Amino acid sequence: MSIEQGIVFAVLGITLAMFVWNRVRFDVVAMLALLAVAITGLVPTEELFAGFGHPAVITVAAVLVISQGLVNGGVVDNIARLLGKIGHRPTLQVLTLTSVVALCSAFINNVGALALLMPVAIWMSREAGRSPSMLLMPLAFGSLLGGTMTLIGTPPNIIIASYREGGTFGLFDFAPVGVAITLAGIVFITLVGWRLTPRREQNSADAKLFSVGEYLTELRLPKDSVHAGATLHNLLAIAGDEADIVVLALIRDEKLQAVPSTYQILREGDLLLVEADTSSLQVFLDKTKLELAHQAAEDEETNENETSEEDSINGASESDGKDNDDASARIAKGELFLVEAVIAPESSLVGQTANRLKLRERNQLNIVAVARLGYRLKRRLGDIRFNAGDILLVQGFEDSLSGTLAELGCLPLAERGLRLGSTRNTAMATGIFLASIAVIVTGLLSAPVALVAGAVAMVLVNLMSAAEAYKAIDWSVIVLLAAMIPVGQAMETTGGAALIASQMLVLGENLSVASVLVMILVGTALLSNVVNNAAAAIVVAPIALSLASELQMPSDAVLMAVAVGASCAFMTPIGHQSNALVMEPGGYEFGDYWRLGLPLTAIVTVVAVPVIMLVWT
Repeated sequence: MSIEQGIVFAVLGITLAMFVWNRVRFDVVAMLALLAVAITGLVPTEELFAGFGHPAVITVAAVLVISQGLVNGGVVDNIARLLGKIGHRPTLQVLTLTSVVALCSAFINNVGALALLMPVAIWMSREAGRSPSMLLMPLAFGSLLGGTMTLIGTPPNIIIASYREGGTFGLFDFAPVGVAITLAGIVFITLVGWRLTPRREQNSADAKLFSVGEYLTELRLPKDSVHAGATLHNLLAIAGDEADIVVLALIRDEKLQAVPSTYQILREGDLLLVEADTSSLQVFLDKTKLELAHQAAEDEETNENETSEEDSINGASESDGKDNDDASARIAKGELFLVEAVIAPESSLVGQTANRLKLRERNQLNIVAVARLGYRLKRRLGDIRFNAGDILLVQGFEDSLSGTLAELGCLPLAERGLRLGSTRNTAMATGIFLASIAVIVTGLLSAPVALVAGAVAMVLVNLMSAAEAYKAIDWSVIVLLAAMIPVGQAMETTGGAALIASQMLVLGENLSVASVLVMILVGTALLSNVVNNAAAAIVVAPIALSLASELQMPSDAVLMAVAVGASCAFMTPIGHQSNALVMEPGGYEFGDYWRLGLPLTAIVTVVAVPVIMLVWT
């Protein structure tokens, strides 16, 4: 072993260890690895940052922008809405959801497709009286399977295509293997796999995750109120930590102010639209001496004897819902809007609280409710420390809510309300996407050029702004790819990949072609379960090519094995963002994934290897 090989092995070993340790962001780890090979002279200075202009990196960025354009156009949302008509049979629900998410993931970002279908799966589960845990893991795994079917379905495929000798793979060159393992995986998950998911039973009281109307109340500042002339902040401070109250709007002179500032000066007769449970509302009324608006109106009109505040509150909670219906109508009026959103793993909200972030003052955003592990959290909202996968019920201005959620790293759950596209926008988004695909398939333009053109076209026709296009790109993934590509090339140029391949050849000297493909596929899959799948593909691809050269095997066959293995991150929640995204809503634990993931990986291996041999050897 040469000194250069020893250095590159040390850099890769430390890099992989830091990926598994997961205490430092993976893009930062990748940049540290790039700096290490630069300082040690393994990569020439003029080639050090070539990864940022690599066609694979450009293609990934373009695909992410196009995915956002399809989301904004409502393409996937329109598909998702049709799923509500399939009934309550679990096998039919699993079959339909996994099939649709797999098809969507073949052409758009896996996480984006999953995020749009998650609320549908949750709604289906609750309508059928079952835990969402039964559907969410199959949904996540379906998104991973679907990404294997096309060149643009997942970053590992794009990376692997760049390693092909004499050119790149075509858009549908991955289809024979990808379609075969996707169909086999869906059949297994539908017939058997969903039964292996854990059951996280929920109380009937939580059948509806968020039922806003049951918690909305209008309060009025009475005449001669001591709070007139004071700020809303002072009013809330009086109630203190005993009352968990969220002020959704202030109504003055029949005009509604959405998400009022805490520094808003209050006046006599102001109406506050608040969200609270009955116990918090009782404490708030006792301390502030505000009135229930509908009760005050009844007193003025009828002069009847006053009832106790407790009876009024209970009456408001147990009434036929007329007052709450009025309040709900006011929420939907004008610019005020409510929507559910799920916190993505890379969100800036993770580990923070609403109070610390000052979401109301900085982002004009109200956190109305938080759900975790399928349950609505019933403690003071401002003090809840957010986790990835938490579902938030948020309130804000309709014209800025979508952008604010994207900025914070939250994915709107489309089933609940954000209008994601008109009919015209849907047709426009679909047309641009299909035109890009057609240009690639006919060979008129290469994939990077055609997809960048499609992304630019979506900006030009106002499916998204230029700022939204930049936000749609997951820059952490871009940095990871751009930094790791030179590191992977260093392993090849120093002879490190050939050295590992020769050692593997000694260990498996008498192995058949099928056995070698199994070894490569399974090894890549195991690595992909603990590090980013694109990083796994970059590390394994040069080793697989060197092994193929030693064994005089077709290089395309081993590259396909690496591509499939990189997408088989089924056994841990950290293997892929899709797995992490469903962990909290599904109530899963770390050890739950392998129960379905292990047999699914075995089935994928059994199906993939013969197809690879048939098509590529």
